Amino acid sequence: RRLRWRWRRRGGDGRAEEAAEEGASGEALGWSAEGEGQGRRAAYARRTHRAGGGSSRGPSRAASRTGERGTLAEISLVETPTPATMSSTWSQKPKAVATSSTTAAPQLTTEQILQKAIKRASGGGAAGAAAMFINVGTLMWMRTTVNYQYRYGTGTFTAIRKLYAEGGIPRFYRGVLPALVQGPLSRFGDTAANTGVMVLMDSYDATKDLPTMVKTTGASLAAACWRIFLMPVDTVKTTLQVEGPKALKQLFSKVGTNGPTVMYSGALAAASATFVGHYPWFATYNTLQASIPKPKDDEILKKFGRNAVIGFCSSFVSDTCSNSIRVVKVYKQSNAEAISYPECVRRIIAEDGMMGLFGRGLTTKIMSNGLQGIMFSVLWKYIDDQFFKQKA
Repeated sequence: RRLRWRWRRRGGDGRAEEAAEEGASGEALGWSAEGEGQGRRAAYARRTHRAGGGSSRGPSRAASRTGERGTLAEISLVETPTPATMSSTWSQKPKAVATSSTTAAPQLTTEQILQKAIKRASGGGAAGAAAMFINVGTLMWMRTTVNYQYRYGTGTFTAIRKLYAEGGIPRFYRGVLPALVQGPLSRFGDTAANTGVMVLMDSYDATKDLPTMVKTTGASLAAACWRIFLMPVDTVKTTLQVEGPKALKQLFSKVGTNGPTVMYSGALAAASATFVGHYPWFATYNTLQASIPKPKDDEILKKFGRNAVIGFCSSFVSDTCSNSIRVVKVYKQSNAEAISYPECVRRIIAEDGMMGLFGRGLTTKIMSNGLQGIMFSVLWKYIDDQFFKQKA
């Protein structure tokens, strides 16, 4: 019976290296790299094994001195029937060691974890922003229809006819410039928060095994705060979509009467809607990403199909949960008067009942966000995988 030392360290280039040595049973095994040059490691470990089949494992000691090339990650001991002797110097070329035990990966420092999270968040956020930029250009006409329904409570085709009568096709793209600013920036915050928080929590032993939905809560709170920051742009965009040619005149009059704070009108509802919408979207998205098997890299159509299904399901759940809050938000935001949230709710219920509060624009919203969710999910994952994830 023989014993094998297996050690692992991180080199100066950040890559893990391994080496091992073996000795006969009954021998005290150890290795030392002391005195082999500046920046090398000094370490010593001892384990004893009694000959004759029985084992008596004596004290196991390990000590390391950190040099400029890295720190010792782990020393472990396994039994093996294969006789071999390997040099234990640091200069030895690493060899793969077959063993039934699992060597733990080196733990990252808090600073390294934060840097990794920020890097992945920036990449994920940039990918999300790029995907949303494409979405705005292709699906804004549907978003304009939805916001018009939120404000006035008409059916889908009635809203489309009225909007078209007000200015033809260009009427559906009122507010396109602020939308091209607000949409990608909103998704940058959403995806950066989701990616960064997930990477951050997956890097700590205390949080890596938490349920996906718990991890998503922190990302949702961060995204909600980000949406409040973007409210002035969102107010301009929404008012232009709902009121059309008279939007800016109405908005300036409202600011003149009530001050610049009206640019943040609906901010609380926007933050609430973002949390209530963002949380189920990414909770569904992250759960399905973890549950549905991933196709191989060369199966492009299967990858796109998988992401499309995940995106549609995520949007459906999100829209159903947050629709009533968005109805109140748009009603308050685009109203010519500065009215309170309770007053908004009372007026909406007086006009269309409870179905108006919870169902205004919901069908159009599900279709719109379903298409947007499919496009966003597919484009985000494609852009993130192609341009950012491989660099993280």
